[in-house]
Amino acid sequence: MVKEDKKNKLLRAVGVLGIGLVALNSTIGSGIFTLPSIVLNQAGSASPWLFLIVGLSIITIVLTFGKLSSYFEDSGGPVLYTTEAFGPLVGFSTGWILYISRATAFAANSNALAMYLGSLIPWFSSGPGRIAIITFICSLLTWINFTGVKDGIKMLIFFTLIKLVPVIILILLGLQYVPIEFFVDASFPPLEGIGPTVLIIIYAFVGFEGATFISGESKKPRSSMPNAIAMTSLFVCIFYFLIMTVYVSIVPDSTKSTGALVSLGEVLFGPSGLIIMTLAAIFSIGGNLGAIMLAVPRLTLALAEKNLLPRWFGVIHSKYSTPGNSIIFLGALSLVFALSGSFVYLVIASSLTRLLAYIASICALPIIEINATKEMKEKSYKLPGGYLIPGTALIICLWITAQSNIDAWILTFGLLALGLILFALARRSIQSRT
Repeated sequence: MVKEDKKNKLLRAVGVLGIGLVALNSTIGSGIFTLPSIVLNQAGSASPWLFLIVGLSIITIVLTFGKLSSYFEDSGGPVLYTTEAFGPLVGFSTGWILYISRATAFAANSNALAMYLGSLIPWFSSGPGRIAIITFICSLLTWINFTGVKDGIKMLIFFTLIKLVPVIILILLGLQYVPIEFFVDASFPPLEGIGPTVLIIIYAFVGFEGATFISGESKKPRSSMPNAIAMTSLFVCIFYFLIMTVYVSIVPDSTKSTGALVSLGEVLFGPSGLIIMTLAAIFSIGGNLGAIMLAVPRLTLALAEKNLLPRWFGVIHSKYSTPGNSIIFLGALSLVFALSGSFVYLVIASSLTRLLAYIASICALPIIEINATKEMKEKSYKLPGGYLIPGTALIICLWITAQSNIDAWILTFGLLALGLILFALARRSIQSRT
């Protein structure tokens, strides 16, 4: 049980490197190992260019979040932005659906990790083995992050090195097989009907906002946060483009729906490549799960600090200076989602809710700037073109959201209704104390 001590505070122990690691691992998870073959089957040789276009489009959203983050120093990201602009109900709704998107992403990637591990040790792919590995991963990451933010960052450094090095080697060796015609004769699929493909690709790029959740534990967040998430997102965009370029050139007729880079590793290196890339996938997903468990409890912390969730979520552990109750809650909720849902179903829930949170946050920017002091405006992150970039980001989010099916909307509103019950309990508690 976490003891409440009002004097306890979060430690500002996360620098630019730590912010970048959270953003990188929040973005690069299971998607890069599972999506290439799916997109290739839908978009053919244009797949790398679609990844590049979508990635550059997402950077407009990232830059807008960079601008927003330069006005705040506390943890919570979109919760702070939308509460400041639109009041507690919108702030809570934004934070809650974004929280659910990350919890379901954690659950989806836990299932993906079990799938990849099961390809090496079949016992983990189903039944008791799947339950055991998912439970172990959720429990381990919950404990590591419960005992301190520095331990969480150290874990991310380890996962990042293990997962990036094999894939970078794969890219460098695979580029020699890319024909020059790829760059001069690229053909694009018709725009009509491309929406579902973009919805799939978008899952590979979202997650950067997780870094803004930890502003309250970051060193000089107003200056370090915008640059860290912008540079990280640009790296991810180029990284994915190169991976897809090599994959399309070497495995042009793949019909597999999962394990794309594992197949690529097997083509280049034989059986040893299959094992190496499977392990890289496992560590990649592990890094993503670690980043989620590090960053997302700061959302419920921020909601509780603004009296939008019961005070229990805002308790800071007296020994470890972490939001202990929020970490435990996320671990338990993610475990329930992971054991009860499939990868695809959980991905659908994750993508739509996140886009809605992006839309609310982008719309908050003009109001925040109007209310900001002259000094804050002068020190804020500068975007060229005024509101051109945020406006473009908003249009992109609205268009992608419109591609979602009715089942995704039903699930999203159902989860939002659950959150509103907690919101009502928090507000009633405040009224009873006053």
